[in-house]
Amino acid sequence: MNIDVFNGDADGICALLQLRLARPAEALLVTGVKRDIGLLARVSAQAGDRLTVLDVSLDKNRQALQALLEKQVEIFYMDHHHPGVVPDHPGLTALIDTDANVCTSLLMDAYLGHSFSAWAVTAAFGDNLDASAIALARRLQLASTDLQLLRQLGICLNYNAYGSSIDDLYFAPDDLYRQLSAYVSPLDFIRDKADIYRQLQDGYAEDMRRAWRINPEYQSTAVAVFVLPDEKWARRVNGVWSNELANRNPDRAHAVLSHNPSGGYQVSVRAPLTNKTGADELCARFPSGGGRKAAAGINRLQQSELLGFIAAFETQYR
Repeated sequence: MNIDVFNGDADGICALLQLRLARPAEALLVTGVKRDIGLLARVSAQAGDRLTVLDVSLDKNRQALQALLEKQVEIFYMDHHHPGVVPDHPGLTALIDTDANVCTSLLMDAYLGHSFSAWAVTAAFGDNLDASAIALARRLQLASTDLQLLRQLGICLNYNAYGSSIDDLYFAPDDLYRQLSAYVSPLDFIRDKADIYRQLQDGYAEDMRRAWRINPEYQSTAVAVFVLPDEKWARRVNGVWSNELANRNPDRAHAVLSHNPSGGYQVSVRAPLTNKTGADELCARFPSGGGRKAAAGINRLQQSELLGFIAAFETQYR
């Protein structure tokens, strides 16, 4: 049996799209909202099963990964988050690169010999790696209007992944993947599935309008911290607004907090675009934190930890 495990954001979805376009296979899908990072714990596999893991932190899934390897499950692992020590096991093939200017879909594009690069461009835009997306897009000689369509689709796919649960999203990530998987080109998807694309576009635009009305909880020349209200729209817009804040203020680091249903906050951190480092280190200081150098998060920050987080954030980027 094939099992495909992938993050439910633009990067995870587009990485899997590329792989299955190049190497079609019937597979059980395991995914969830972007913050559902402990996906390997949900996998039930036996010796001889083949597991593909994309855009999911190895470090946050280490115990489940070790258990699956001990069962003689064959695992292909591709990611760009900090992995910690990668297990040395004959059943594991790990292609991991934590460079701040790459994402899993860009790694997949290189791995497949640039076979479906338009999907990688879409994902890179979704991960706010605009320079990397534009550099790859030059290979495709896209018209400027088509490039903007890929950028908007990437942002919308990423936007759809944020929320505390599937109920916060417009589309469950596995359902959205299935809708996208029929298309070799994302431009064909935009044309043929205009209703889905428009629904994501309209939702994104309205949620962003609400976000821009929020004043900072704390602000300095180095960092800004925003706390969103406890509403669905705020949970959806958390990550994409963090990206847009970074784009508009490239020399400043940003943190956007939304309320966690189980208490405390979910935190999205973006390092300055002019200094894309340290976000993973900052978030890793908190029990449920992690991510990559340029963008990271904390799944549950207690309210009592907020002032301590702000102080650590300021110190990290002062």
